[in-house]
Amino acid sequence: MADHVLQARILTGARVGKIVFIPRMLISPSDSMLPFKMRRRQFSVSVAFAMTINKSQGRSLENVGIYLPRPVFSHGQLYVAISRVKSKSGLKMLITDSEGKPQTKTTNVVFKEVFQNHH
Repeated sequence: MADHVLQARILTGARVGKIVFIPRMLISPSDSMLPFKMRRRQFSVSVAFAMTINKSQGRSLENVGIYLPRPVFSHGQLYVAISRVKSKSGLKMLITDSEGKPQTKTTNVVFKEVFQNHH
């Protein structure tokens, strides 16, 4: 949203799905050994990485956040996304409808092959 404010959507907790704004803050180290006062402006956020479901195959991660603004569209993708995390406690999901409202379920696309016997 500019150089001074980030716009974000809350993924967990009582305010899930809400839009929030995170301003840059003035940070000063608590180390008083320095003969000068050091200050810097930064956003109070942690580093995270994003990747597509397909790119996540074969990886094992401690924490995984899955954002599904619409159902996954291919056989097995939901399983691949969820199975990347090492433990249930490390998984967070935000499923939203077309209006951005949080949901508690999504569609899991499963391919079912139909065989016909020809005699």
